Amino acid sequence: MDSLPSIEEADLARLVDAFYARVRMDVELGPIFNDAIQDWPEHLEKLAAFWSSVMLSSGRYKGQPLPAHLKHQGRITPALFDRWLNLWKQTTEELMEPDAALALQAKAARIAESLQLALFFRLDRPAETQTVRTANQPETPARPYRSTPLFDQDTLPAALRARHDTKAGVWGMIRVIEGKLRLTYLDPPSEVTLTPDRPGLILPQQPHFVTPVGAMKMQVDFYDQPPSG
Repeated sequence: MDSLPSIEEADLARLVDAFYARVRMDVELGPIFNDAIQDWPEHLEKLAAFWSSVMLSSGRYKGQPLPAHLKHQGRITPALFDRWLNLWKQTTEELMEPDAALALQAKAARIAESLQLALFFRLDRPAETQTVRTANQPETPARPYRSTPLFDQDTLPAALRARHDTKAGVWGMIRVIEGKLRLTYLDPPSEVTLTPDRPGLILPQQPHFVTPVGAMKMQVDFYDQPPSG
């Protein structure tokens, strides 16, 4: 069995400091981050705690990355995520052992994918009318291949209230029909309140759980491709 990469708290703190020093100087990323962050020393401590929680399961991070990114949705583009990931790749390869660098890059790619689905998913029309495109193929409708029954706050299964995930190659979309539902992502850690106007997207094998917020009705649709426009 392959051993886990050796990563220490001090390694992550050093990596975060070096990486965001580059981000702040980047011609495209720098203006966005520098406008958004008022206290960089405090933010760097928070980011180190985030990566500690993600990579070491320390539980140090207590923030909400998704709402923080949603505040700046108008300035963020998919191309900026690619730029962020390229800088992360360069920095991890320079400062970390190869196995640790690869693990950090894989985790960053998953985090970026999760944030992009949340930021760029079209909420103004149903998922069944949205389209996805693969290389050299025309756009085709992204339709669920299976859906759960309709659950309310009393019939919601215990399995959905506890930590669980989707299978490999399966995306889930949680639809709230009435009321509110709290969705807690465990990787990357975040929390969002779902409403009829805001569905919740789940990546393949992404651990999460849901909690009713009062009276509600919800359903989960399952896709074999990303249900994003």
